[in-house]
Amino acid sequence: MDKLITKRVIEEANIIINTEITLRELSKRLGISKSTIHKDMQEKLSYLDKKLYNKVQKVFKKHLDTRHYIGGEATRKKYQKML
Repeated sequence: MDKLITKRVIEEANIIINTEITLRELSKRLGISKSTIHKDMQEKLSYLDKKLYNKVQKVFKKHLDTRHYIGGEATRKKYQKML
């Protein structure tokens, strides 16, 4: 794997772990597509660093477990603005 790609993948993983940022937010921050980041985290990172991969997966699991709360709150705020 190319050194620049390896460096990018490790950097993305560290940002996700340290800030618990979502893929969408990270995509906007770095100017990389969500699908590229997702592929980096799911395929390339598991090949490069298994421990880092497991930490990223824990953050992703937390996001999945709480997304319905976040979505519900966003909908509530949307309809409050309409009133």
